[in-house]
Amino acid sequence: MTSPTPPRETPLAAEHAALGAVFTDFGGWRMPVRYTSDLAEHRAVREAAGLFDVSHMAEFLVTGAGAGAFLDRALAGRLSAMTVGRAKYTMLLDESGGVLDDLIAYRLADDRFLIVANAAHRDVVGAALAERASGPAARPRAGEDGSFAVVVGQPEAEVEDVSDAYALLALQGPASVRILASVAGLTEASQPPAELRGYAWTDALYDGAPAIVARTGYTGEDGFELLVPADRAVALWRELLAAGEPHGLAPAGLAARDTLRLEAGMPLCGHELTRDTTPAQAGLGRIIPSDKTGFVGEAALAARPEARVLVGLASEGRRAGRAGYPVRRGDRVVGEVTSGALSPTLGHPIAMAYVDPDVRDADDLAIEVRGTLVPAAPTALPFYHRSQR
Repeated sequence: MTSPTPPRETPLAAEHAALGAVFTDFGGWRMPVRYTSDLAEHRAVREAAGLFDVSHMAEFLVTGAGAGAFLDRALAGRLSAMTVGRAKYTMLLDESGGVLDDLIAYRLADDRFLIVANAAHRDVVGAALAERASGPAARPRAGEDGSFAVVVGQPEAEVEDVSDAYALLALQGPASVRILASVAGLTEASQPPAELRGYAWTDALYDGAPAIVARTGYTGEDGFELLVPADRAVALWRELLAAGEPHGLAPAGLAARDTLRLEAGMPLCGHELTRDTTPAQAGLGRIIPSDKTGFVGEAALAARPEARVLVGLASEGRRAGRAGYPVRRGDRVVGEVTSGALSPTLGHPIAMAYVDPDVRDADDLAIEVRGTLVPAAPTALPFYHRSQR
């Protein structure tokens, strides 16, 4: 009998342990759930700033004059229309139009893209790109270094998994601009990070090594994600913590990250996004341009029957619905919760759920919480926006 494969660790595992982190296995990685308390870390991000290690995320470089055309076919968005210096939220769909993963794509140059995928789906994303490279519109050419080339007519696009070469840190919260400005090791940014628009990035150096600073995140707050070589991760982590201490910065774990993204109405792959759901069901049909054709899953999306749709649900009291809990209307089960929690910011339970289309606006829904029906009112997403602060 073979032993189970132990979870992987990021370059910052020892730093987390030194801070007293509680760990869990997440997507095959040993990750910090919390350092002090879920509530304190959540509030730090909303009121000051939090620092997350997201180095478990997967990164793929797509390069070559045909890179944009290949990504237009492989992904749901129109990546070829992005300008250099911008980022875009997009999805990888299967042939049936279901979601394999949601991604962030950065255009680094005319012929160069960075794709960031969820850690648990690194193999899925890599395999899908390789499979699409062998379709009728392209053919693969294996490289000796483990990369593969994708010939989209002519010229070529090459795809390389570079996940292990980099660390990714997320600095999130209203104080993040001031904190980042005091990080001495970050130099020679092509554009001052404070001047970046949302979903934009700039190149820089950190401790003399190439870095990317992006104004992106997964918390609903202003903030930055910093991609650096793996061997610079510890130095950057320590410098950010030191720079942020006067501003109330706290290291934050997966528990706070989950309640933050839920309040912000951001979907989680494996919960709101699965092979059984489409972008439109999740309220994200806009990621596919209305005039876009020729992408994987296109034909199936047009033919799929009407299905449940994602809604926000808000309740009173303290009993929160959790993933898998039924949503009822009278005696009828009309949906299922995908994510739920007692909102630290709002002070009442919130949830996202897929429900039958005919009840999406019903005012008499309830979540069955351990045998008790808790009234739940449909609520527009997001539950929280930083303009409410």
